[in-house]
Formats: sequence, C-alpha cells, structure tokens
Amino acid sequence: MNGWIYVPYSILEGGQVTVVYDKVNHHPLKTRNQKESDTEEYDRRWVKVKRPIIITGGELTLENLDLRFNVHRKYYEAPLQMKANNGIFILDDFGRQMVDTETLLNRWIVPLDHRADYLTLHTGMKFEIPFDQFVIFATNLAPKKLVDEAFLRRLRYKIRIDHPTSKEYLKIFIQVCDSNNLTFDPEMFGYLMAKYKESNIDINGCHPRDLVDHILDDAHYLGWSAKITREAIDAAWNNYFVHE
Repeated sequence: MNGWIYVPYSILEGGQVTVVYDKVNHHPLKTRNQKESDTEEYDRRWVKVKRPIIITGGELTLENLDLRFNVHRKYYEAPLQMKANNGIFILDDFGRQMVDTETLLNRWIVPLDHRADYLTLHTGMKFEIPFDQFVIFATNLAPKKLVDEAFLRRLRYKIRIDHPTSKEYLKIFIQVCDSNNLTFDPEMFGYLMAKYKESNIDINGCHPRDLVDHILDDAHYLGWSAKITREAIDAAWNNYFVHE
C-alpha cells in the first residue's frame, strides 16, 4: 500500500499510557535534514511513517492481540492489530498457531464485523480502538476445515494461489537470479525443470528463492563464486527435497 500515515507515539486512556509507535514495524519518513522535516506542519506527538505491513505466523498467541503491560516501565504496549491500522496485517500459516483456531477466530469476529476492537486495562476498564486495516489470512490448509460458514462470510474475498505455470516459474526464477546478481542460464534452467519431471514434484513459487539460497550458501561456505551449474543444482536439490 502506497502513501504515508501519521501514527501517535503513544495514547493516554484511563490514566494509562499505551505506546503505539514501533521502530520495528513503523518506518518513519526520511528527510535530508531536520530543518526540512520541521517545515511540515503537524502535531509532533505523531510520527509520519510508511503504511505498516505487519506479519505474524505460528508464533501468534491471544496475548499478542491484547495490551501488554510493562511492569518495570509502567506503560502498555499496543497489540499488533493496533500497530497495523491504516496498513496491512498478514496472519501467515493460519491454522498452525499455538492457540486453537476456534478461539483465535472468536477473537477476530467483532473487529472484522464492526471495524472496531476493544482493549482492556488491568483496572478492568475497556476502551474502543479503530480496526481499519487490510487483513490477510494465509494458509495451505483447507479453509473449510479451519473455519465455519459464519466466519467465511466475514472474509469477503477468498483467493486461491495455485502452483505456477512453467512460464510463471521461469519469470520467478529469472527475477530471483537478477536480485542475487546471478547469470540466468537457459540450459541450466532446462536441466532444473527436467529434474521436476523425473522426480514427479510439483513446482511452487517459493522454489526458485529457496534453491538459489542453497546455491549461494554452498558457494559462500566453499569460498567459490556463486554460479548456477549442474553440480550446484544437484546439491541444492538434494538438500532441499526429502527423498525416501
């Protein structure tokens, strides 16, 4: 998502401070100098950042979606969905979280339905926060085995991302080579595709990145200049795919 937004450094609710701005997930606008930044007129209790992209996976727990109190510094840290406002929140590996799926989904029903969430202070006081973000649930598990019909209705769009075609795989492979300063060799690519056919393995969009990473790791370890050769492909292939 393009554009810039303003995020408060912190908020005050019920006499308690909650820190919202997160240096890990919020990337502030970089200016040439401080004077240039000062020319823009806005409340300095806010910071201008790129729209956030927050990704969480199997490590997600319900505690990550609630206020967390720092007992030493005496303030709260905002939950992930609060930091993701005006941006994108990706729930990756959905269905593989430490908390069971039904409990996790029940936590999301109200925010998805009403575009608002409710947080609770240790005093018991509840307050409302905006839930204005693009939420993506990503999984390789069958959706109907994870969620019921009521929840599926709240996810308006379901997009199936299937195995890439050979042409798409070629484009991905070339992009990965370019991003790693590797020379793309059509002959070596043909050799790689033949291995898929011989092994009866479906191609996946992540394979080019992962296989090239193996080639780079081997070259770095052995002190060689990274190059896509038959030997390099064979080594990466045998390391990456599990054979009986």
